Amino acid sequence: MSGTGKSTLLTELARRGYWTVDTDYGDYFETVDGESLWIESRIDDLLSVDDPRGLLFVQGTTRNQVAFYPRFDHVVLLSAPEELIVERLRARTDNTFGRSPDEMAAVLADLAEVEPLLRVSATLEIVTTKPVADVADAVLAHVS
Repeated sequence: MSGTGKSTLLTELARRGYWTVDTDYGDYFETVDGESLWIESRIDDLLSVDDPRGLLFVQGTTRNQVAFYPRFDHVVLLSAPEELIVERLRARTDNTFGRSPDEMAAVLADLAEVEPLLRVSATLEIVTTKPVADVADAVLAHVS
């Protein structure tokens, strides 16, 4: 979900030497009828790599991500209270998504409609009201 700290967590995990991929960037997604979807062949290629860094942390939220759940060892849902998400989206400087009224409305609608669906499939949910180092520690403890 937007504003929950996915990119911040990936940055922390990469800083610790883990292999991370943010599918919101690069050529991992395409827009189909106004909706961002993973390019399944690119995700398949990514998940097929035998990388010496070991653990791979993939970030992204698309409707077709569920097709890959059988290939993931863990699905971690980062969540945050609505007020904090709104605050983060308004304050962030590395990504402008969520600042316009329409985008903010879409984020809040996703929070109400999509997050409960993601929660059902998650192997771990972390509420990201704590420092990112603590969030990373919790994720690493879960996947180890």
